[in-house]
Amino acid sequence: MSDTDQAAKERGGLPLTEMEAQGVHHDDGEYSQARGAADLEAVFDVPVQISAVLGHARMHVSELLKLDAGTVLKLDRKVGEAIDIYVNDRLVARGEVVLVEDKLGVTMTEIIKSDR
Repeated sequence: MSDTDQAAKERGGLPLTEMEAQGVHHDDGEYSQARGAADLEAVFDVPVQISAVLGHARMHVSELLKLDAGTVLKLDRKVGEAIDIYVNDRLVARGEVVLVEDKLGVTMTEIIKSDR
């Protein structure tokens, strides 16, 4: 089964209209011309800061100064619980920590919808 056939099956067997196939859906239900990568080229070089927060810990400065390499901190999250993914200090997704070869990575499991 082709990707197009699979997509049609998931939509209840209804084929895409020409505008749906080439367009982008907007909240008002209308479709507009798809924007190519060239239309977004102006934002490709915009730097963003991405943070993956495993959890938080609260302590006094005196306790912080006593920490050594290898010290284990108790965080407010449990093993296997989703981590928060921030872009420019804004929560945008939740995910899981994964091991990719010999490095840690993050896979997004949930996109957080913004009220903006």
